[in-house]
Amino acid sequence: MTGRQPPAFPVWRQPDGKPLSCVEKIKVLNENLAEIRQLAQDALEDGLLMGGSEEQLRTVLRELIDGLENPYRKGK
Repeated sequence: MTGRQPPAFPVWRQPDGKPLSCVEKIKVLNENLAEIRQLAQDALEDGLLMGGSEEQLRTVLRELIDGLENPYRKGK
């Protein structure tokens, strides 16, 4: 594992672009992002240790995120 610092958490925004103001919501979103980041890092490292292609591993992780569906989308 590298000693690199993970990127700072984003400013979480509402659909209208205004920042979220609820501290608890921000805390949950930050915790979720940290967990996802660690799982993705672990998956990447495992794949590399097993001889996988870094490029393919990163592509698969991107495709996984791109394939997530929003079950709350209006007009569905």
